[in-house]
Amino acid sequence: MEKKKVMIVEDSTTMRLIIRNMINTNLHLTVVKTAANGREALELLPSAQPDLILLDLEMPEMGGMEFLRHARLKTRAKIVVLSSIAVAGSPVVAQARALGADAVMSKPSGAVSFDLADKRGAEFWELIHRLLGIDMAEPVPAKGDQG
Repeated sequence: MEKKKVMIVEDSTTMRLIIRNMINTNLHLTVVKTAANGREALELLPSAQPDLILLDLEMPEMGGMEFLRHARLKTRAKIVVLSSIAVAGSPVVAQARALGADAVMSKPSGAVSFDLADKRGAEFWELIHRLLGIDMAEPVPAKGDQG
């Protein structure tokens, strides 16, 4: 089975590493590109050709909302907003969905969530597998193997 390609768009170097480490534990996924802001991500889209984009909202130069406005014209990748300001039921979530985000998940402990795997790991994997059409019967990393 060919691995699904993931692009991480996140301004925090630490958070990019946390997410990359989680993705690297999954047999079905590979990180093909990372970007520190939306502008950089738009430039990388043609060469990356991701199946999935994990997108922060608050970033310098071009934030996630602005990226979403342009991304749907350039890619068919599934886009998951992963942000500390994306609280369920908030106007931010509604706006992200209206601009084309396929799903929105909040970071559990603020902009840099070292506990992402522990607090949201199961939800994270279920969401990604569902969006990418990966059979949930396939091995998913155990909680202790997520980062």
